[in-house]
Amino acid sequence: MLKKAGRKSRGRRSLLWPALAIPGIVWLALLFILPMYVVLAIVFGQQDPIFRNAIPVWNPLQWNSAQFQYVFSNIFGANAIYGPAILRTIVFVLIASCLCLIVAYPVAYFTARLAGRWKGVLLIMLIAPFWISYMMRMLAWVNLLQNDGLINKGLSLGGLFNVQVDWLDGMPLTVILGLVYGYVPYMILPLFAGLDRIPQSSLEAARDLGAGRFSAFVRVTWRLSQPAVIASVLITCLPMLGDYYTNDMLSAQPSTSMVGNLINNTVLTPGQTGQAGAFVVLVLAAALLPMLWYVRSTRDEGARS
Repeated sequence: MLKKAGRKSRGRRSLLWPALAIPGIVWLALLFILPMYVVLAIVFGQQDPIFRNAIPVWNPLQWNSAQFQYVFSNIFGANAIYGPAILRTIVFVLIASCLCLIVAYPVAYFTARLAGRWKGVLLIMLIAPFWISYMMRMLAWVNLLQNDGLINKGLSLGGLFNVQVDWLDGMPLTVILGLVYGYVPYMILPLFAGLDRIPQSSLEAARDLGAGRFSAFVRVTWRLSQPAVIASVLITCLPMLGDYYTNDMLSAQPSTSMVGNLINNTVLTPGQTGQAGAFVVLVLAAALLPMLWYVRSTRDEGARS
């Protein structure tokens, strides 16, 4: 009887956490699967010949891939009018992610390992940008980068030299720095969480075994923080892939347009809603690949440990 009661209690405990997770799983599935199905119904749907409105087709057996083929052919085909924007997006995101990591890692390391009693204050300062609208932060950059803004005044040393840099006239550097400024908080917090979990005893053991500060950092801190680095890079670069507001605010030029701008423009253009949905599907597919790789790598690491 005692054995049966013990097995029943263990069985109930084993079912407790899956039961608690079911509402969240159902909620997330509904928020992902249903909207994605609507997008696919529009992408592979039809178009009103008069008003050029998108007509969703809910039956997958009746889907038409004309819109998707049009977008795909204009990315890789002879008339690759969308190719430069996609290549530009990849380059911008890679450079901005690397710059974010260069900025975020020292800040997160100092906050997690060296801040001491100031850790709480620094965390509040790191979370503060999330309380401010992204639009307001970009508008601040617009004011700074105008021809008569503080950046040009600083470069001209208060008017001693004639410096007039058109920062807001289609400069890729401005868009990249805007992406770094806008998304670097999303990288700092995951890095801080990963670095804060590294046990101090591991560093002390490395120092006791003769490792110097730099050697202990490379062999212990950096290696143990690599999962947090990968996660923070993914959290940062994936939203950048669909970003369009930064370019609109800091450039608004076709020479710096990204995939997000293509999606926004096709949504606002009559008759191109299906093409916008095709872009969304392509961006989603490109974003899922690194996410699946990260999930698989962390699962393999957990199995080895």
